[in-house]
Amino acid sequence: MSTKTPWVSNYLHPSKWEQTFPPLSVHDMFFGSAERQGKAPIADFMGRKFSYTEMAQMVRRFARGLQLQGVGKGDHVGLFLPNVPHYIAAYYGALAAGATVVNFSPLYTVDELSHQVADSGTSILVTVSAAALLPTAIKVLNQSSLKQLIVGNVAEALPRLKGLAYRLLKRSETADIPSDDRITRFARFMSNDGAFQPVACNPETDIAQLQYTGGTTGTPKGAMLTHQNISANARQINLLDPHSRANNPQENATDRILGVLPFFHVFANATVLNRTVDNGGEIVMLPRFEAKAALAAINRTKVTSLPGVPTMYQALLDNPAIAATDFSSLRGCISGGAPLAAELKSRFEERSGSVVIEGYGLTESSGVISCNPYEGLNKIGSIGQPIPGTFVRLADKEDPSKPAPDGEPGELLAKGPQIMAGYWNKPVATAEVFVDGWLRTGDVATIDEDGFIFIVDRLKDMIAVGGFKVFPSQVEDILYQNPSVKEALVIGVPDPYSGERPKAFVTLNEGHEVSGEALASWLNPQLGKHERVLAVVVRESLPKTMIGKLDRKALRAEIGV
Repeated sequence: MSTKTPWVSNYLHPSKWEQTFPPLSVHDMFFGSAERQGKAPIADFMGRKFSYTEMAQMVRRFARGLQLQGVGKGDHVGLFLPNVPHYIAAYYGALAAGATVVNFSPLYTVDELSHQVADSGTSILVTVSAAALLPTAIKVLNQSSLKQLIVGNVAEALPRLKGLAYRLLKRSETADIPSDDRITRFARFMSNDGAFQPVACNPETDIAQLQYTGGTTGTPKGAMLTHQNISANARQINLLDPHSRANNPQENATDRILGVLPFFHVFANATVLNRTVDNGGEIVMLPRFEAKAALAAINRTKVTSLPGVPTMYQALLDNPAIAATDFSSLRGCISGGAPLAAELKSRFEERSGSVVIEGYGLTESSGVISCNPYEGLNKIGSIGQPIPGTFVRLADKEDPSKPAPDGEPGELLAKGPQIMAGYWNKPVATAEVFVDGWLRTGDVATIDEDGFIFIVDRLKDMIAVGGFKVFPSQVEDILYQNPSVKEALVIGVPDPYSGERPKAFVTLNEGHEVSGEALASWLNPQLGKHERVLAVVVRESLPKTMIGKLDRKALRAEIGV
């Protein structure tokens, strides 16, 4: 199999792409930046600034608190948190104590959280007293092997006056913390001298994080990400940015990133949290995405980087507050999580005056595999070229041990320092996802003469119509050309004659009215006979994941296919 390499384009010198990444633990990466940055801010939470020095002390105290509870190597500490300063302290503190972090989505139900607590062997869970989180965590504490809850309060992380207002005005959004020996308030847990005992760490073999996959089918699996996987990916990402410390060690360019993507998700964990900490930058944190609040934060803090998913950029464009938003501080916008429509990219770039850079990654790759360049050649519809130290190749869609036929799409395989060690307690699934040390991404792609990768579709999403393969994304691309269509998902539904038939589900742009029948009549003549949809269904909304990505799996479950 041939390996496509990125140095055929002019954006990244071969010496930078070939750079190696010395073993580095994630907590040592944090403490190194804290020592360099000192009183510089690491986080801005609703107007309250936390310096690297202050946060380092919080990290030490969290690590010490865990060790006083007997937590160390081999123990799993769960984070059931929105984007709050508690997350940063607990994340790096757990790692410094020698434990492994397990991220849990704040949207999990009791059953979902219980299952992953049991599967991961999590013994301690960190959360906040939000009404949407604490009752769920308490129920899991009462019905699982979970031993302890550490519960913080959003108000304690806010500026003083905002904290008082939050306690008064947001009472309905908070839950009472019960008196229970198994439940400890975050502030009390942190009441120690911070004198934790450093734990020996082998960055290349020790598991820093269990990151559960969203998955397109089946039960989510815990990707085992080593310290080196995570720290290498942070350094790889920073090498792409012309303004990063990695590229300008003598300069002190402002690095202020909007942290609205949820930290529990691998996208934000890599491109917002760890990338920024490695670079010594500042994270402007918001607990959740609200377009108006995000635009206000951009105005207030003058962020230089804006990572998001396509639906987030669409929501920002749709919000009236965008008319008064000053984007002049932006140097780049990073889009990931889902394909970025060319029209949306163009509209946001025109409004913001900043380039939107599309990248690609997986839970299994600690975050990022490829990215378009910040400067120079940038191809619309491409997920870019492999990032430094990363190789990709195309395998046959039916037999990944063979190369894809010349000129045909193939399954994208990847290799690099960021690729996971395997799935937690799932050796069979681990063996299935690797081919001779290469990670099978499950995505079908092409690679052009410049080394730019174009995703055609998910291997598992392909629809089998009478022996022919239909790529849902290709049908969706045509639907997006209709001015009435805002969002589109195409899935396969059972058909007695063909086995499966494509069926489309769409939402409409504001002010547009068109029937599903009319859209199907417009769409089908533009498709091959086997690609033609059974129907187009117009809906008020389509299901989305926590980060705003259109959720094909949830749609299938909703309609029962």
